[in-house]
Amino acid sequence: MTNSLQEQPKEKRISTVLKENVQNIEKEFGKTNDLSIRQLNQQQSGTNIAIIHLSGIVDEKSLNEHIIEPIIQLMKTSNNQLSPSDLEGSIFNTLEVSDISFATDWEQLLSSILIGDTVILLDNIPKAIIAGTQKIESRSITEPTSQTVIRGPKDSFNENIRQNISLVRSRIQNTNIRIWSSKVGTITKTEVAVMYLEGVTEKKYVDEIVERIDSIDIDGVLESNYIEELIQDHKKTLFPLLLNTERPDVVVANLLEGKIAIFIHGTPFVLICPITFIQFFQSPEDYYNNYVYSTFLRMLRVGAFLVNMYATAIYLALITHHQGLIPTTLLVSIMAQRERIPFPAVIEILMMEVAFEVLREAGIRMPRAIGPAVSIVGALILGQAAVEAGFVSAAVVIIVATSAISSFTLPNTSIVNVARGLRFFLLFSSAFIGLFGVLLMSLAILLHLCSLRSFGISYLTPYAPFSLKEQKDSLFRFSFPVLRRKSSSKKN
Repeated sequence: MTNSLQEQPKEKRISTVLKENVQNIEKEFGKTNDLSIRQLNQQQSGTNIAIIHLSGIVDEKSLNEHIIEPIIQLMKTSNNQLSPSDLEGSIFNTLEVSDISFATDWEQLLSSILIGDTVILLDNIPKAIIAGTQKIESRSITEPTSQTVIRGPKDSFNENIRQNISLVRSRIQNTNIRIWSSKVGTITKTEVAVMYLEGVTEKKYVDEIVERIDSIDIDGVLESNYIEELIQDHKKTLFPLLLNTERPDVVVANLLEGKIAIFIHGTPFVLICPITFIQFFQSPEDYYNNYVYSTFLRMLRVGAFLVNMYATAIYLALITHHQGLIPTTLLVSIMAQRERIPFPAVIEILMMEVAFEVLREAGIRMPRAIGPAVSIVGALILGQAAVEAGFVSAAVVIIVATSAISSFTLPNTSIVNVARGLRFFLLFSSAFIGLFGVLLMSLAILLHLCSLRSFGISYLTPYAPFSLKEQKDSLFRFSFPVLRRKSSSKKN
């Protein structure tokens, strides 16, 4: 290992020969049509200038008006008599761009071209002038598509990391915001930025996240889930250990609580960490409505999550293993429905569960104009036809539909996917030994939850370990005067 490190080549430097630098750049980029190299010549001194950029990701207007025209004008006014060093200094002071710097490292030069900056090289000068001209097209700021609210801000993040950071900065006008950025992916070089509030966020969490991001070894990063899977504490778990959101107000609220936000270029979803399990049942709208109503909604979401997971499993356990727990009148009605059903109860439920999952997936993939209509009409027609044909009983359609509809009350899709996956595990355990199987599987899930950590914080905080003070904003949402006293005590 030591020998391989010693054998690594030193950083390549920029040559003093302009022709050699241009040839090396052309060799690096190959035969690509979007590489633009414009060369100017100072006839009196013989100094050549090369202006290099990638078309399509630069601001062409800024390039022409604030870089090329000032350089041509400078060469005319100086009568082409400036030495290379004087010409370099004059160009640096003449350019009318806000972001301008020098680069002596070859990799830095290539990286600047790739992100949309313009590189200016001169003969006999072993460094380059880097002018910030990048302009990458992105979506305009629109309403959130996956985390909608009735009352509250209507803006959402887009795929441009700079715009996303600006949306947060416009809400927190404070000098204590700190941003650390890095490039992740040996091929894509995707920009990743870590944002936190100095004095509010514990430094150990920031250092841990930065260390984990720095240690990532992957070819490319296309979406935030790449980063999420690579830096989370537990790799083999269905439960999300980082919160993803496309809402700026959610990021701001978590930063004020001492959390850390991770921005990834190319995706509108920002990661928040460390987080706890109860956060997935909290909606930003909880803080925009009366606290009593918000508490009721949080309880409703937790109840819907349990219904989504347990409804079909408990129904199967009761009709196959514990018929004595069902009221006689209801039992007679259910058994009368099942007289014409040719399949065992577990097969009957699985058929309906898979059918609803297929309809849900089809509704997502189809065009927006017809997707909801297809999923609703398909569910109604299939359910009614299946009952009339004798494939399934009406009770199973009601139970499976109730389970599916309850998932739409949850504000985050990550926790919905968890319930969808665990529902099948509970179903199979219920078919095996009834309610005892459901109980054993529930204990296994609870033990697994107790073992999970999000950057060292217990996943079941503030319930395990229990904290009475933290109950003010967990399942219950207390009024803002009480929450304000809580945040003040945290700062102290």
